[in-house]
Amino acid sequence: MKINTHGSCAHGFEKVSTAFERNFVENGEVGAAVAVWVEGELVVNLWGGWADAAGTKPWREDTLAAVYSGTKGLTSTCVHLLADRGEIDLDAPVAAYWPEFGQAGKESVTVRMVMCHCSGVIGPRKRLTAEETLDWDKVCERLANAEPWWEPGTAQGYHLASFGFILGEVVRRVTGRTVGQYLRTEIAEPLGDIDVHIGLPEHEHARCAEMVNKPYVKDIFAFAPQEASALDDHPLMAAVISADFIPDDELSRIDIGLWRSAEFPGTNAHVSALGMATFYNALAQEKLLSREQMEKVRMPGFGFDIDLCLGPRAADHGWGLGYMLNKGGHAGPNLNIFGHGGSGGSFAFVDLEHRIGYSYVMNWFDATKAHADPRSVALSDEVYAALGVGANLLALNAV
Repeated sequence: MKINTHGSCAHGFEKVSTAFERNFVENGEVGAAVAVWVEGELVVNLWGGWADAAGTKPWREDTLAAVYSGTKGLTSTCVHLLADRGEIDLDAPVAAYWPEFGQAGKESVTVRMVMCHCSGVIGPRKRLTAEETLDWDKVCERLANAEPWWEPGTAQGYHLASFGFILGEVVRRVTGRTVGQYLRTEIAEPLGDIDVHIGLPEHEHARCAEMVNKPYVKDIFAFAPQEASALDDHPLMAAVISADFIPDDELSRIDIGLWRSAEFPGTNAHVSALGMATFYNALAQEKLLSREQMEKVRMPGFGFDIDLCLGPRAADHGWGLGYMLNKGGHAGPNLNIFGHGGSGGSFAFVDLEHRIGYSYVMNWFDATKAHADPRSVALSDEVYAALGVGANLLALNAV
């Protein structure tokens, strides 16, 4: 099958295009896009392949891809924007904004703990059905009543689905708007109505890429410390508020249109590569958050102990305040970038030192990748090579 790629690269960045085309030939790419801003200039904007598995729908510049946990970078920025404006105190209890949350041992849980994945509130003891997760108030009621799975602040465990609901409810209580609404009005529209969406309007669904080889829940948790063959008998079943964050999952089925339209602020954003890169470029240009706030963002949130939910692979990157870090150096030479990957391979980040806003999206999913997918690393490595930044960059190891 012949692969057509489109778009442009600025002078000096041509090898990014070569690496992008190589991904289709050597790494099984079906459809994908990559966009990169450097110093406020769009230096890479490439797309190619097919938006469907059958190879009948070409990938376009405005094709939307599901980025799963890449959503968390968008949601976290909404929270940090409110903190920058003095409307949220990250060290305040969640219950200061959502009083009903302050029960069942969660009185001390702060907004910061949720953003660092160390609150212990990875979900209710009994997983909700897919249909129940479409009822925002129902999910929040269950989370408000839930006991933490460990003493808040004493351990780290990825808040896969609860992250978005807890922070989303805090945003709603403070602003009167959902995270998706706040993202549109305070970030996406002011930046030129960029394509970053949490809760995708139905009339935009036709632009979505089909998810090929989409991951299952069991695949995402395959490296968990207490791996079990049946999730229903596994403590991590609580981390999955329901299996619906991956539509058509083998454990629970939900119409993909309903899933795309719903707001799951930790797991179901739909973006174009250009839209997501423009979002991170706004961070690089300090148009969204102050530099002071972003320095707080990229400080390690808890440490580098084994993640109770994801296992040792989370140590490859470490967690900042709502974002993945790069402390293992697997996503490029600057250890101080921050952003977020999504299950399957999408990745986006900001590099404040080199003023880079980067995004890679695709529709062929590898469930073992959510941070340093080789397809993305090949592209970002060429970006750094074009800038003359080598893999031995050490001067920026400590922020």
